[in-house]
Amino acid sequence: MKSRVAVLKTDSRRILDDYRRLLEAIDYKSILDFNQDAVIKLNLSWTKYFPACSSQPWQVEGVVKTLVEDGFPKDRLFPLENKTVVTNPLKGAKNNLWLPVLNKYGLSYTELPGVEWIVYDFKEKLLKLNEIFPEGIQIPKMFVGKQIIHLPTVKTHGHATTTGAIKNAFGGLLKEVRHYAHKYMHEVLVDLMLMQKELHPNILAVMDGTVCGDGAGPRTMTPHAKNLILASADSVAIDAVAAKLMGFDPLSIPYLRMCHERGLGVADIREIEVVGQDISEINFGFKTKKSFVIWGDQMLRKGPLRFLEKIALHSPLVVWAPMASNIYHDWFWYPIVGKSVIRKFNSTEWGRLFDAYKTGK
Repeated sequence: MKSRVAVLKTDSRRILDDYRRLLEAIDYKSILDFNQDAVIKLNLSWTKYFPACSSQPWQVEGVVKTLVEDGFPKDRLFPLENKTVVTNPLKGAKNNLWLPVLNKYGLSYTELPGVEWIVYDFKEKLLKLNEIFPEGIQIPKMFVGKQIIHLPTVKTHGHATTTGAIKNAFGGLLKEVRHYAHKYMHEVLVDLMLMQKELHPNILAVMDGTVCGDGAGPRTMTPHAKNLILASADSVAIDAVAAKLMGFDPLSIPYLRMCHERGLGVADIREIEVVGQDISEINFGFKTKKSFVIWGDQMLRKGPLRFLEKIALHSPLVVWAPMASNIYHDWFWYPIVGKSVIRKFNSTEWGRLFDAYKTGK
């Protein structure tokens, strides 16, 4: 059977209703078990709000509203996010307006640094993570045996070419030291699919493409309103469709090709059943670029400066890296470039919708 991906055209006036239509298009009730706990893995790429960067508030509400109205027990839903060396999950939840949405539907928000983490012995042979973390791979204990719902956005990524449902697991299943995995990003993303197949009885991905990110993702991007939303039970397939929409050949992206070859999902567009919107002629023409921070990281891990990798990134001196990232992103790029981008975004229908969430209207 072909993997099914639903793609719908939407607008800001009917976005919540369209998220219901999207989930019904893939018969989500046949994917999720309403009698089992489900983690809602939000996507936080920046503590600040920036269009297309992190889960949108209407994305969170569209999914949560449908689940709650359809009778999914509130005490079985666990919206959560992790931290990185450059993001704060609580501040990010506030800035991206997740908390008012979750409060509206009676759901709590969990910060993963505060939960119990355990070393989990995966039965499947992993490509790289056992080598990267020889002392054992720590994961949140609460993930074991729970269903998972991923809420990524459609955007490019300087390390992975594109990022979506598979990459969203990177921020949940690995601790903040996961930046060590950047050197082998594509192999690690395959590992994450192997791990999820073992941990989660059911996986659902719901991706927001109302505003998509082009260029130096996952933060310093150019946002484009594309008015699309996607959903699938196959994380590989939804990422492949998103890649196709952005203008990439999914099978040319290593992590998608490797997942496809290993039977972890379908990345060949010809083998995916796309329902809803006809995507055959859609091509955003996006190009992956590398931010200054990602460029520097790759120079140290895989480039001509790799002789400095151990001392720069695997010693007490590593504190310079998050400091440099915050200085570049928050103190340089955001005030000089980002704010002007946001001003333009504010005049769009999605900018006005974000403002409506901010003002509680």
